[in-house]
Amino acid sequence: CQTAPVPVGLDHAVNFGVTDLAFYRQEVCRQLIQINPEETHNKIYVFAPLKLTKKLFSALIEVRKITFTGGKKMRIGLIAHDKKKDEIIVLAKKHKDVLAKHQLFATGTTGTLIMGETGLPINRMKSGPLGGDQQIGSMVADNGLDLLIFLRDPLTAQPHEPDVSALLRLCDVHNIPLATNRKTAEILLTALSNDESVFKN
Repeated sequence: CQTAPVPVGLDHAVNFGVTDLAFYRQEVCRQLIQINPEETHNKIYVFAPLKLTKKLFSALIEVRKITFTGGKKMRIGLIAHDKKKDEIIVLAKKHKDVLAKHQLFATGTTGTLIMGETGLPINRMKSGPLGGDQQIGSMVADNGLDLLIFLRDPLTAQPHEPDVSALLRLCDVHNIPLATNRKTAEILLTALSNDESVFKN
């Protein structure tokens, strides 16, 4: 294991939207300590958890066109039952500019559909009935989610209803903003676009 004396950390990279960590490691080494990217193959670099530098971000933006928003990205969950998937796609298209500034998570099918329609990068979990709701719930319990949009179908019985109920309960326990219908989601995303501070503790 090699330690690279570089003033950045992978935790900061994730917070600032660097999703390709393998490329990130190589680019850090190449730009700041002049190690050829090919030489990083099969090597592990440990980065100190310090601040990202302006020089590094200039390099990353130039090479991969990564957008730096100037603040910590919020972690937003997106879920929709089958009869609500069209609604969440419309919602994502309408608020694409806002969602693009943050880190997105979704259950499998919902995430795939939104990515296909908007091009937004989304971290996809399993499908809801196969454990995706539980995975999102685990993120809530571990303080890994800041806002959840869960467009539920209240008129159709769900085979994984206990998972759904547990997820909604966790949002209440951990004080996570939660929208279970399109109008509430519109209000949350509009508020987020106007003033992110309303979602901070």
